[in-house]
Amino acid sequence: MSGISTHVLDTAVGRPAAGIKVLLFLENEQVASGTTDHDGRIKNFGVSVNHGTYRLLFEISGAFYPDISISFIVSDPSAHYHIPLLISPFGYTTYRGS
Repeated sequence: MSGISTHVLDTAVGRPAAGIKVLLFLENEQVASGTTDHDGRIKNFGVSVNHGTYRLLFEISGAFYPDISISFIVSDPSAHYHIPLLISPFGYTTYRGS
């Protein structure tokens, strides 16, 4: 299954981060947006994936980091790109998931 998905976990409380708005950009153009569900996921942004540099902008309100931007390169549009984000009050980490 191709596409782009994300999963946000709040490591400070050990739970999924629901209700986080996420914007998806291709190069500098916003192509989609969504809000994490009760499980902290956006399973599909509903856009066709092409070659290029994408960016997820997570709007983390009420935190030290008001937003978190993650850029990544799509080199194989037929592949699935899952970008998890682990957040805590004063830090975050990400990786390419499966």
